[in-house]
Amino acid sequence: MKKQVVVIHGGDSFDSYEKYLEALKNWEVTLEWFQPRKEDWKDSLPSDLGENYEVLAPRMPNKQNARYTEWKTWFERMLPFIQDGVILVGHSLGGIFLAKYLSENKFPKTIAGLFLVAAPHNETEDIGDFALSNKLESVAKQCKNIHFFQSKDDPVVLFGEMERYKKDLPESKLHIFEDRGHFKQEYFPEIVQEIKKR
Repeated sequence: MKKQVVVIHGGDSFDSYEKYLEALKNWEVTLEWFQPRKEDWKDSLPSDLGENYEVLAPRMPNKQNARYTEWKTWFERMLPFIQDGVILVGHSLGGIFLAKYLSENKFPKTIAGLFLVAAPHNETEDIGDFALSNKLESVAKQCKNIHFFQSKDDPVVLFGEMERYKKDLPESKLHIFEDRGHFKQEYFPEIVQEIKKR
């Protein structure tokens, strides 16, 4: 049986609809933004992990103006297909989504590993209703292998956010980089290596 890996992508969330419209007007874009493209390491993860893994990568609703309740509803539609021993991976907003979900809900299957990449905590601006409202003890109870990946030069999620998670989840393992920004690279061999250990 193949090992399942669920990958939740990032997105943007805003405290108000007006802030969202303002962001749409002011985002710095280039022609490449409007052309089909391979996004980043999440696209190459299935081939990098190999045939022993099944990668599920749901497209979460309205990633440009994400709402936690919408993401939670769509995520739960996938749960009947999840097997015991699943590995959960969240990048950026997907990371805080998994942390919030697991802090507020009992996951129906065993979790072999939780991997949060450049995940914002409550100090990041404009995370809307993704803000963590609970302590993270429930996350620690449900996940024995928790890994955080953060780069010191991330322009989106400040390095201190990972330190807040470490305070909440002291048993977690930190993977610190100097120059990966917001982890938009095409390949991510370090996370592939850690996933394969689970």
